[in-house]
Amino acid sequence: MAERTWRRPLDHGLRDAYLARLGHTSPPPPTVQALLDLHRAQVERVPYEVVWIALGEQRGVDPLESVGHLVNGRGGYCYHLNGAFACLLDWLGFDVHWRVGGVQTSSDDEPVGATANHLALEVHGLPAAESPDGRWFVDTGLGDALHEPLPLRPGSYPQDPSVFTLRPSPVIPGGWRFDHDPRGGFHGMDFTPSEATVADFADRHRELSTGPDSAFVRVVTLALRGRGSITTLRSLRLTRRGTPDGQTGQSSQADQADRADLATKADYFAALQDVFRLRLSDVDDQRRDALWHRVRADHEEFLSRAQ
Repeated sequence: MAERTWRRPLDHGLRDAYLARLGHTSPPPPTVQALLDLHRAQVERVPYEVVWIALGEQRGVDPLESVGHLVNGRGGYCYHLNGAFACLLDWLGFDVHWRVGGVQTSSDDEPVGATANHLALEVHGLPAAESPDGRWFVDTGLGDALHEPLPLRPGSYPQDPSVFTLRPSPVIPGGWRFDHDPRGGFHGMDFTPSEATVADFADRHRELSTGPDSAFVRVVTLALRGRGSITTLRSLRLTRRGTPDGQTGQSSQADQADRADLATKADYFAALQDVFRLRLSDVDDQRRDALWHRVRADHEEFLSRAQ
């Protein structure tokens, strides 16, 4: 078995602070139920977000650094959300593994393979009726996708308001393919069966977080997953799909999205804090002003292209 070089020594203070952000007052045992609970708590409480890029901040992909960002009220994208979550799970005694993934975006006609534009996770050693071999696909870093882990076996998996598919990857030997709901923000993601390292993602992270052609650089995006709902914010357009009570499969609104454009700076920062749970307590007024002018300009450009 390949060495998990991403593992970091247990820091009790960071672990407990991380658990507190997820609503846990004490470390849970490494069980299937705890995995489900922790995953749901992370995607409901910690946003997928690239506000930090728009603020001109620089980040690496070291998992301990990512834990620090989350503990301080921030979010991140896949490298940070899954990297931190893997660190927490490892500290709690789960058998967790990093995988090199490749997201097929809405502009990609075919699966892209293991391009390392995504960090995916597997957790092993937790047999259950849904997963007799004890393997689970775990991913808190796909934005508008998973609400809870999936058994790592082929099948169709409804998680209102979406339906996902897992199957063997057509482009990565021995790997897996996650197919997103057709209404989702991307087509799918393929990931490898072998252990990944921090170094596997460093170059792509640098490109995705600084390159002028990167979607993460071009559009300030946030997403939060609820039980039966998905909320996203792209520049100033706030979109909600589903309902928060988890009954969207029985609702006439399940396939509809509510959209609204935030009108003022106060509305925008209220949405960051109250809707997406993103604390920016360390961001001063000057940087907030610059962020507001940026997203407003991006939104006005979007509206002009739509005309």
